[in-house]
Amino acid sequence: MPIQFGYCVPIFAVPGNYFFRTPNYPQLNTAATMDLARQADELGYDSLWVADHLMLGKDEAILEGWTTLSALAGATARSRLGIIHYSNIMRHPAMTAKMAATMDQISGGRLIHFFDCGNNRREHVAYGLPWSEEAQERIERMAEALELTLSLWTSAEPVTYEGRFYRLEQAVCQPRPAQKPHPPVWLGEVHPAMLELCALRAQGWNTTPVSLPELDRRLQALSDACQQAGRNFAEIEKSFETQILIAPDRAGLRQLLRQIAALGSPRLDEAIRAFARNDTDEVPASLSASFLVGTPDEIEQQLRVYIDKGMTHFMLWFMDAPSPEGLRLFAREVMPRFR
Repeated sequence: MPIQFGYCVPIFAVPGNYFFRTPNYPQLNTAATMDLARQADELGYDSLWVADHLMLGKDEAILEGWTTLSALAGATARSRLGIIHYSNIMRHPAMTAKMAATMDQISGGRLIHFFDCGNNRREHVAYGLPWSEEAQERIERMAEALELTLSLWTSAEPVTYEGRFYRLEQAVCQPRPAQKPHPPVWLGEVHPAMLELCALRAQGWNTTPVSLPELDRRLQALSDACQQAGRNFAEIEKSFETQILIAPDRAGLRQLLRQIAALGSPRLDEAIRAFARNDTDEVPASLSASFLVGTPDEIEQQLRVYIDKGMTHFMLWFMDAPSPEGLRLFAREVMPRFR
């Protein structure tokens, strides 16, 4: 599979927290966020991704996922579009199937349907949405949702569905998605039931930032699930979602880390601060173990390690956002090396 790079659109701000996605964003600015996404599309990023939460980050301010993705479908021209870990239980899956089909039509066949079972109890309860404490039950509900979604997307006849969690009666989803037989379905993470469902139904699998040994373990678990399901492991696109801090040189990296620190980190890490002060030239392991950190040459080397393990799609959270400098530097200096 070709190597692809996705841009995770910063639709929320977590100022000062090195370890979560948008540490350099003082406060969500919708216009700035949308402009970054448009720039990523123009710069040649292969995919654009938005999170699926209702309350997150500073002041609990986050843009709603489907609404944002719809706006991006009209504001961009080439990048694939997806919601990260879309929560099945936030919206009825039949309505989601209709929304996704419309999105695929409007965007000219650019949707990736990244499905999940829902993992944040707090926001589901706050919004009065369905919730079960048992992950197994949420995954079983999601499996039904995925089954009826695929039926709505592909059936030539109206769909009647009778499941444990969902029922449909003569439901029609027209127009169907532009992509045939349907938009690619991605799943993520390593719950055994999720891996089983991925092996049976999905075209892609994503992992959040983890160390290389943990990534090996996760890939082996997915491979085992594929073997049990009689599925070719190589058919599944593998994606690594991670944070990236890129600068032309060590001085630039240190400046970015000092800038983040000035926003007030809730998790003080002396190794990071020592590097930022120029007390050491070694990038702290707390960042380098699961994030991409360094100059363009160093980032290339780090990416090749993941590629050697079978990862072909990288979903990147640029830690310097809302500055576009990292976004542009990566597109200019790193992406061409993999084209």
